[in-house]
Amino acid sequence: MSTSVRPVQTMRRPVPRSRRARRAVAGTSYHLFSGILAASFLLPILWATLNSFKTSAEANAATPTWFPHSLSLENYAKLASYGDGIGVYLWNSLFLSVLVVIGTLIVTVLAGYGFARFRFRGRSLLFGTTLLILMVPYATILIPLYIVLGWLHLTNTVIGLALTLVMFQMPFGVFLMRNSFESIPRELEEAALVDGCGPVGALRHISLRLVTPGIVTVALFSFLASWNEFLAPLIFLNDGSQYTLPLMLVGLSTGQYGAVDYGSLQAGVVITIVPVLLLYLALQRYYVSGLVNGALRG
Repeated sequence: MSTSVRPVQTMRRPVPRSRRARRAVAGTSYHLFSGILAASFLLPILWATLNSFKTSAEANAATPTWFPHSLSLENYAKLASYGDGIGVYLWNSLFLSVLVVIGTLIVTVLAGYGFARFRFRGRSLLFGTTLLILMVPYATILIPLYIVLGWLHLTNTVIGLALTLVMFQMPFGVFLMRNSFESIPRELEEAALVDGCGPVGALRHISLRLVTPGIVTVALFSFLASWNEFLAPLIFLNDGSQYTLPLMLVGLSTGQYGAVDYGSLQAGVVITIVPVLLLYLALQRYYVSGLVNGALRG
């Protein structure tokens, strides 16, 4: 005779109405506050985008309007003929940002791996000295850096500016990559070495793939910093054909005889925002995990 065993069902205590009401109020308040905060950040971007598609007369009118009376690409056409053309400034910013990202990743990945995996005399002192760069306002050392670049014949060049920006991005990148490599078990690399990989092969085929979120995070930070940088290009570049987008926008905001063409200025702002927005949307899934993995270990 077979006996059937019925699973024991645990009785859940009903949640009191007062607690459910508090949860509902808290959830509604959270989403309402988040929505207001998001709208406060998106409103200026929306305003700039709408103004960029207005005619020049409407964008510069004393009484502003929210929506354009008629869509116009007049402001974008003006940017094409402003100075050396918006394409030149866009290329300069893109070229500078790519150089900074590549240089920052090479330095920070190798340095982070070295600090995480190798033990040598003065290791902690060298790592702490690298982080001390974060405590120095970089505006105070731009003039000495300008003199050094003059000795190296790199003044008024994008390469010299890129080297300077790589130095400014190095402390945070090294800190993040060291913590990312330390979060990987050493046994994985030791297994690769047993299977015939050398140290470089283990780094390339094992470690780099596991720290991809950290690499993407460092790349995003260095790209954003170099893309939006204004002060360093202002000091190191004196040739208008090598100006970046932030310098071009300052020229637009100054205008001739103090007059500001707000329509063209907003169009330039929109062009500056679009590459950063697309890059962030493409890599956002790596961004948060890279920050978390790089910050949990000290």
